[in-house]
Amino acid sequence: MKLFVYGTLRKGQSNNQIIENASIFSAQARIKGKLYDTGYEYPALVLKGDTYVFGEIHEVDDKLLPKLDMLEDYDESRLDNLYYRTKKMIETDKGAVEAWVYVIDHQHEQELNQLVPFQDWSIYQWYASVKEVNYFAYGSCMDLERIEKAGMKREFSNVVGIGTLDSHTMDYLISQNDGGRADIIESDVTDKVEGIIYAVSKKAIDYLFHREGVHSGNYRPILINIQTEQGTLKEVLSFTVIHKETPCAPPKHYSTEILRGAKDRLSAGYYKKLEKNLDILTKNSNNR
Repeated sequence: MKLFVYGTLRKGQSNNQIIENASIFSAQARIKGKLYDTGYEYPALVLKGDTYVFGEIHEVDDKLLPKLDMLEDYDESRLDNLYYRTKKMIETDKGAVEAWVYVIDHQHEQELNQLVPFQDWSIYQWYASVKEVNYFAYGSCMDLERIEKAGMKREFSNVVGIGTLDSHTMDYLISQNDGGRADIIESDVTDKVEGIIYAVSKKAIDYLFHREGVHSGNYRPILINIQTEQGTLKEVLSFTVIHKETPCAPPKHYSTEILRGAKDRLSAGYYKKLEKNLDILTKNSNNR
């Protein structure tokens, strides 16, 4: 069965061991609602509002349901539950799927008053204590020109190397006044995105949050696993578009940054793939 998790059952969180043998169907899943910090080291989901709450969909054995119900203090024969279990359509980059989700019982909603920043429990926990992190740049931040102009060159001087994000593609899925901007999308297992890995400080993280429009709702931070020649780097910071649109050709200056940042650093085959996609989008844009 599919289970949407948004709190302590998520990968890397305190109760994940209950479902640690389950496969992840989507690591970038979302549902419309509001996420609150209960103050008891776990969040509560309310299915109201137009903002997204982010989490993961796991393929869980049905036999785990009694254990999950006990964790969530849910008994279908009882009226006074802390959470209730329900099936909802959950959005993913691969399309919407039906999954079980635990939602705070209506009678407890009035007790909630602290919204979780980013509407992402894992990012909320991480951001509260992070001092430095590996950052995966797959778009314009592979290039240092704008970073230098912002006085941040030193903060991006520690290049860890080249990395690959498996089971994802890259496209231009958010449009601004002058054209599209890059995004990563969950996809088939054969797809990969290449990029540059920087080791960055909290100062650089805050710069990236501003540049990517995190607080204005353009992109959101995510923590992902990146493959390198030396092995897997876990909990690497990157960014993905919240409201994904139809692919749109980026402006010339943005395309230049991506190709300049990728040239002679990423693989020749991947560089050609970047060029080809940009050419197709530009031709399609010119033909409209």
